[in-house]
Amino acid sequence: MELRGLKITVIGAGIGGLTAALALRRFGASVTVLEQAEAISEVGAGLQITPNGVAVLKALGLADDLAWCSQRARAVVLRGHRRGGQVLRLDLDEHAAGLRYYFVHRSDLVGILAGAARREGVQVRLLQKAERVVPGPQPVVRLCNGAQCGSDLVVGADGLHSKTRVALNGARTPVFTGQVAWRATVPNHLNLPAEAQVFMGPGRHLVAYPLRDGSLMNLVAVQERRAWAEEGWNVKDDPANLRAAFSRFGGTAAALLEAVEDVLLWGLFRHPVAAGWHGENTAILGDAAHPTLPFMAQGANLALEDAWVLARSLREAPDVARGLARYQSRRRERAENVVQAASKNAWKYHLRAPLSWPAHQVLRLGGRLAPGKMVSQFDWIYRHDVTA
Repeated sequence: MELRGLKITVIGAGIGGLTAALALRRFGASVTVLEQAEAISEVGAGLQITPNGVAVLKALGLADDLAWCSQRARAVVLRGHRRGGQVLRLDLDEHAAGLRYYFVHRSDLVGILAGAARREGVQVRLLQKAERVVPGPQPVVRLCNGAQCGSDLVVGADGLHSKTRVALNGARTPVFTGQVAWRATVPNHLNLPAEAQVFMGPGRHLVAYPLRDGSLMNLVAVQERRAWAEEGWNVKDDPANLRAAFSRFGGTAAALLEAVEDVLLWGLFRHPVAAGWHGENTAILGDAAHPTLPFMAQGANLALEDAWVLARSLREAPDVARGLARYQSRRRERAENVVQAASKNAWKYHLRAPLSWPAHQVLRLGGRLAPGKMVSQFDWIYRHDVTA
């Protein structure tokens, strides 16, 4: 289908929304992005962009920009929580040769995408909060300021609390997982290398990796607990609460936690993958379609994949309706599988005695005997290339 002249409104200037806007504009559409914030700024913290996400950025000509502002991941290291002793080291250079994994600050990646989209002629309108989306022959986005936007196609990249998802699927109440997570950045005073460090403890774990030029460390700390926290990234918490929850963590982990001055807390909730990803001239992508827990680092990567497949499906189809149907058929099963894998992954880092010691011994043995196999077990995620 010829996209030239097609007017598309994208809700949300996050990673998925900007990638979709850029790809659709490259294919000829006229694209406007509506963003509720007053600026595209320093929001969020670190992300892991895995090879499946890198493939999309490469296809858009942005792989070098990503490499320039991020750290290329060299290994994943699993450690015990008390002293930080190494349990398993998976060398990505050796066992995933040719693949690229990156640690990047979210705001840096959003900046790359926003700059590229604007250079291509995408209009980004700030302070535009969607109140309701109405699918139809001429879909409408009604804004909280009383205005409304009409176009030929509306793409909802509006995140966990998506108005577009509700318009297509109705409202569903998510289920609290019994886990909360803290997110923070601290200076890399320990000069830790470009590796993902995972400190495993009873009922909790801490992930740390460097960002930008290596001077900054991203921390994500997950704890199992009964008391739930608000779902979202922007709930501030007292760093003392984080340190109390991880008080038994020693060595490097303790030093990193001691350096935390500002921290955000959010509850981890399980959402079903949306049954319908499209309606009449309306579609959803990213967290709006399939919110995922952070235990496979695939939230941003799935959004990148969705955006590319949506744009290509529309270009290849004879009309919008069949393009949107093709998009959902290509994406929904994969998203379900990745979301399920992420949901199953956290327990491995949270084992308690007496199970933790033998489990760590098995990991050590696997690392000695078959490290390549341990790295390749998720090739179905990381080697998947939607641009091929």
